[in-house]
Amino acid sequence: MRALDAEAVRDWAEACVRDLRALRGEIDDINVYPVADSDTGSNLLHTMTAARNALAEVVPPNAGAALTALADAAVRAAKGNSGIILSQVLRGMARSAGNAAELDGAALAAALRAADTAATAAVARPMAGTMLSVLHAVAVALDETFGSDFGSADRTTEATEAAEVTATTGPEPGEVATLAAKIAADALAQTPHQLAPLAAAGVVDAGGRGLLVVLDALAEALTGVRKQSFDDVTDTTHANTAQQAWEVMYLLTVSDENRAAALSELRRALSELGDSVTVAEAGEAEYAIHVHCADIGAALEAGLDHGRPHHVRVEPLLTPKPPDTVAAGADRAVVAVVHGEALARLIEAEGTPVLTVAADREPTTEELLNLINGTAAAHVTVLPGGIHLTAAAERVTNHPMVAGRDVVVVPCSSPVQVLAALAVHDPGRRAGADVVAMAEAAAATRRGELTVAAEDAITWVGRVFAGDVLGFIDGEVVLVEPRDTADRVERAAIGVLDRMLAVGGELVTVLVGDDAPAGIADVLAEHVRAERPDVELVCYPGGQADAMLLIGVE
Repeated sequence: MRALDAEAVRDWAEACVRDLRALRGEIDDINVYPVADSDTGSNLLHTMTAARNALAEVVPPNAGAALTALADAAVRAAKGNSGIILSQVLRGMARSAGNAAELDGAALAAALRAADTAATAAVARPMAGTMLSVLHAVAVALDETFGSDFGSADRTTEATEAAEVTATTGPEPGEVATLAAKIAADALAQTPHQLAPLAAAGVVDAGGRGLLVVLDALAEALTGVRKQSFDDVTDTTHANTAQQAWEVMYLLTVSDENRAAALSELRRALSELGDSVTVAEAGEAEYAIHVHCADIGAALEAGLDHGRPHHVRVEPLLTPKPPDTVAAGADRAVVAVVHGEALARLIEAEGTPVLTVAADREPTTEELLNLINGTAAAHVTVLPGGIHLTAAAERVTNHPMVAGRDVVVVPCSSPVQVLAALAVHDPGRRAGADVVAMAEAAAATRRGELTVAAEDAITWVGRVFAGDVLGFIDGEVVLVEPRDTADRVERAAIGVLDRMLAVGGELVTVLVGDDAPAGIADVLAEHVRAERPDVELVCYPGGQADAMLLIGVE
């Protein structure tokens, strides 16, 4: 085995280009996520070839310089989302190596962990089941096997030279690379279980497959043994496609003033335009930008708001229609958007994909697109757990990135209406009839709510002071319990519930918020048993931060 010196880096780059060229067609064929545009293999090959060619034109004095030459060229030539991520893998390794003459096993493990950090940081919303999750599995395994302190991602030139990388303990570089490839192969095999489009097409993630090629090549460069860690790439029937959007890429020079804030705002703006947003560091004050969107001009204007775009590249993007081979019953899906982690876990336990959003914000366009497109279904019903969440969901129903899918939003004003809709969902029913049934169930569910007044106010039922407990029914204040009443929450909860049941009801669903007093569910259960034994009561932890209790009556 050999250490990763400058010559080994050169051999690695050559092996990467050779194998990516050989497997380009296979990788392109399995490219179905985020769009089935059959170019992931080509993009990885283009990016790595440019990096290899740049390294061939210089004589780097050490491994760190060789990795830096690869990374700099890859960032500037990166093509597609996968190409940008690969460039960040190389950049992370280069930064970790510093000016090291060569990398031993510990240093290589640290470099691969740094690659994971750099690549993940560049992507606006990392997704499980992609190239990033394969890379992260490698980083976790290396950390567990060798320890995060075994090799430093911040080693100085002096420390490297002092060590001379001649340590007699620790793993050989080839052992680290071989383990990395094995872990990547195992993680790649799991990607169809993590992303519905991959499962529907019967393939693994194309970007992850390309990353495995790169790691196999690294192991070969260090051990002299050529091995393919994952040979059973499953062919897939190409999805029907229609041109709907564009892949926009450019380099952006950003001024030093408020750079972090500018980049954060740029990510937000691009996420509102489309998906697959990447903002990756490309050098001093320079960043590689990537987005899939329908409006090329808006993507460039977003960059102009924060710097100087240059090296602009735009290519047509093919948005997939769901494969014709999707099994019966899997051609449609129901998804939910809610506030509260506990509620999200409750919904996920029923097999419904869910997007959890913090109470103080709305979901971004990219988050909603990923939720909808991640189902690989032709018909998607969205159940948003609130008025503002409903409005956000309705804004993306006609987005170009969901073209080919029928996206329907069932308006819900409260999470209890989401649960009511899910309770009547029947996958065996026709899609239109199922939507109608869910919409009717949501609309028929009356909603109650208990909150604490944040400030003094005047309501229909009298004056309110900050700290008072307010009871709402269908959005209107119906009672106020003064803040100085010891059992004000229990009294308010029972008061709201009794008012709701006074006009009828057979099933009461209560979602308990984070700030609700302990035992409130037992208080309500005892009251219902004593006063309304004909009514069924179920209580769940909701995890919501904006209401102590959410009550639904059906």
